[in-house]
Amino acid sequence: MNSRSIDIALAALPNPLDKIRSADELIELLGPAVARQLGVYRLPAGFVLSVVIPVFNEAKTVREIVARVRRCGLPTEIILVDDGSTDGTRAILDGMRGESDLRIIFHERNQGKGAALKTGFGQASGDVVVVQDADLEYDPADFPRLIQPIVEGAADVVFGSRFLGDEHRVLYFWHSIGNYVLTLLSNMMTNVNLSDMETCYKAMSRGVLKQVAPTLVENRFGTEPELTAKVASIPGVRIYERPVSYRGRTYAEGKKITWRDGFRALWCIWKYRRGIKNARPLDAAERRFTS
Repeated sequence: MNSRSIDIALAALPNPLDKIRSADELIELLGPAVARQLGVYRLPAGFVLSVVIPVFNEAKTVREIVARVRRCGLPTEIILVDDGSTDGTRAILDGMRGESDLRIIFHERNQGKGAALKTGFGQASGDVVVVQDADLEYDPADFPRLIQPIVEGAADVVFGSRFLGDEHRVLYFWHSIGNYVLTLLSNMMTNVNLSDMETCYKAMSRGVLKQVAPTLVENRFGTEPELTAKVASIPGVRIYERPVSYRGRTYAEGKKITWRDGFRALWCIWKYRRGIKNARPLDAAERRFTS
């Protein structure tokens, strides 16, 4: 099995254990139950995580987010979609062309996060796909534990929740209220009990992506409730949540979402409440992950 399946928890182990280099060795040392709780597990041979990163005016952070994805401890393909940046981001990305684990696509004009995701999803070839924002609000170090239920065959989709107990930066009260209201209304329409519908971290198996991606319509932040509703409409889909850390930005630091996006999200919750027309259950081949 690929030694890169070791969760980042391994890096925090004391020095006497620092010679351990594979998940198998660590699982043998700790025992399967403890290892699983730490997020240490075996990956299927040849496993690849597709990380889709929409980028708009993130010249200060785009190199660092790529570096953090590379340090996440998983085999990845990194798909960056520049959505018409005007702050020098495009030149930075152009200079990164040719790096073997990167796929870089440019939109000639700004269309929105949803448009960038649609482009990125169309390029993804990995076994599991996850969305990563180009700022530093979300930490790719959470990827191993985020995708663990999918790899172990328990889940088809995992949402990373900012409200389930991990650390998060304390910021805007009214944003948190808005997020709660949007999540509640989305849950009412989809009959799921998520704690954080608006999270960036939505990981899904390739089988789910194949159904959802071709149906996506929204070009801006309305993609979050649309994607949620369409995932939830797949018969028998198994959705999990896992806590993730969150270091939100202020508007002065570059935060982009506004109250207008909140109103659009309300409309999208209603508009897409029925999800995918004629959605079908996933077949056995689309649930092939085993630990």
